[in-house]
Amino acid sequence: MPHAVLVRQTGGPEVLAYEDYDPGPPGAGAVRIKVSASGVNFIDVYFRTGLYPAELPIVLGREGAGTVEMVGSGVEGLSSGDRVCWAMVPGSYAEIANVPGDKLIIIPSGVPDEAAAAVMLQGMTAHYLVHATRPASAGDTALVHAAAGGVGLLLVQMLRREGVRVVGTCSTSDKAALAQKAGADHVINYVTEDFVDGVAQWTDGRGVDVVYDSVGAVTFEGSLKSLKPRGMMVLFGQSSGPVPPVDLNRLNPLGSLFVTRPSLVHYMRDRAELELRAGAVLNAVADGLLHVQIGRRFPLADAAEAHRVLEGRQTAGKIVLTG
Repeated sequence: MPHAVLVRQTGGPEVLAYEDYDPGPPGAGAVRIKVSASGVNFIDVYFRTGLYPAELPIVLGREGAGTVEMVGSGVEGLSSGDRVCWAMVPGSYAEIANVPGDKLIIIPSGVPDEAAAAVMLQGMTAHYLVHATRPASAGDTALVHAAAGGVGLLLVQMLRREGVRVVGTCSTSDKAALAQKAGADHVINYVTEDFVDGVAQWTDGRGVDVVYDSVGAVTFEGSLKSLKPRGMMVLFGQSSGPVPPVDLNRLNPLGSLFVTRPSLVHYMRDRAELELRAGAVLNAVADGLLHVQIGRRFPLADAAEAHRVLEGRQTAGKIVLTG
């Protein structure tokens, strides 16, 4: 009997249950996949804790890669043995998953399953942030929080390819080295330095054009203060907790700022957009233009420990679960 990681009640990592689980044959439009790797993301934490409500029980996980075992009726273009990956589809913390065929992307040759599982959700997130939420232009300046995290390292690389000057924040010297290797022009250790002061010094008091903030509660106010007039605050996560309600009138004296709270699901609304983003990310990995940093690997049965490491900020890059 295959296994999966289920949430039957919300709470800490200890509520993750490794259990026998077989989803059965795929229904119409679906594909049965032998999962080889699953990506671990903060959205999984949000569902585990109940911050994002869901009808329980659920199989956790929104991103993975594996091999097609069986194709349901109505699915075209996929065959048994194909290597595929997906993102924003529930049920990836499993040895077997049934995934809608229109959500699957064939993995290019030369891209390992682990890399595909690690880059789909976070890579497409970085892609829409750079190319759609606020299209990057050469000469821009950007502040990237958690620059050594899974999204952060990909975001830094994509921004630099567009000619954007990047200042990142992180918590250790080792993480700073990774962010600089990815292309960050300057890195601020927010444990030892106030990042608002650091940004002001690095920009000679001008501020940055855009802030990419996945941290939320503890960085939001400082992020606003780090922007130049008419700059954009892009809040795309809340690893430190939700941002309290904001009085929009404050954006005026701070420089007529823009604030947005995007989500990947709204930037892959149809098959064409999914193929565009996934293709750009996976092909960049295949061509060596985008490096995927896998920080830690855990067996599927150790998903709870993977969550503890993620929430404790004990690693850099991506965490993956393997079968």
